[in-house]
Amino acid sequence: MVSRYHGRPATDGERDTALADEPYDDLQGDTGILLLARDGDAVVACAGARFVEGDLELTKVFTMPAARGQGIGRRLILALEEVARDRGARALRLDTRSDLVEACAMYEGLGFRSVEAFDSGPYADRWYRKDLNPTVHTLPTGP
Repeated sequence: MVSRYHGRPATDGERDTALADEPYDDLQGDTGILLLARDGDAVVACAGARFVEGDLELTKVFTMPAARGQGIGRRLILALEEVARDRGARALRLDTRSDLVEACAMYEGLGFRSVEAFDSGPYADRWYRKDLNPTVHTLPTGP
């Protein structure tokens, strides 16, 4: 995030601060999930999500630069969506930044819609939501 936002590699201190500011120990068990994509022994992408107020909130969605453009992030998010449905979540939600054009296009292509801000993260300027159990409308029958 730092390299894209500031145009330079992150320092060790910035990495440590980011990890402290954005905990990830709840991305397991009943509180969340963390999926990894591997190419042999190397992790090339990840996507995490935590349960928040009945929704599954995506976080830690990242693909290594060399692995981008292969649909790996999309497949990870679809897998998270499946887990969310199985575990009774109402929706998927996430925050991101508008300059992450490829990510925004991916989310929109997966059916996420832009919504009002639901948090105040330091880097976020765009918020998305995808309802998992949309209301089914039926047409009346009979005269």
